[in-house]
Amino acid sequence: MSLMDKLFSGGKEIPKSTRETKGEHNPSLDLPIDEKFIIEFKKSGGKFVYCENLKEVNISLAHILMENQWQHQQLLCVDPSLKVQFESLLFFTEHAQDSEILFTQCENLIAENGTILVCSHQLHQLQPSRFPENFIVFARTSQILKSLNEALKYIRQKYNTLPANITSLKNNTVTKDNEQDFMNYGSKTKNLYLLLLEDF
Repeated sequence: MSLMDKLFSGGKEIPKSTRETKGEHNPSLDLPIDEKFIIEFKKSGGKFVYCENLKEVNISLAHILMENQWQHQQLLCVDPSLKVQFESLLFFTEHAQDSEILFTQCENLIAENGTILVCSHQLHQLQPSRFPENFIVFARTSQILKSLNEALKYIRQKYNTLPANITSLKNNTVTKDNEQDFMNYGSKTKNLYLLLLEDF
């Protein structure tokens, strides 16, 4: 059964408007974390593409590039495994000044607020203040966690310490309400795409 079947199933077709606002209008409803993440991510303006396999990831990535006329642009990428996996489809650079698009993996997807958590293991020395306005993030369904606290515990256990440069990605504008949130440090409004591969 695919993720979308699990999220919106029961055999009946559920209208798109109902799917997207279910959690928003029923805050007490105990939603599965994958559904909660998708609702929150889309509510903040993120663009979400669900993929059942790597072939669909490649097709979706090609569509994103065409939609934005990025087919011949270099993508900022400091992740060697991503470069190897997508070298036949993309042009890469490691210099922030040479690209308007960051292509990266992430640590976790946070269901409670629809954000994508990244750190120095994905970004190396690239600082949030130097992030481009456009992001394409490649992630897997197994990376979805309920809360930021849960994600930070997971990262600490994974690396035996908290890595540097932990930040969250989302389509956001820094406001008085969130400017003190350390996860928004250096953030700016972003054109954010998420390619989510099912791996359960």
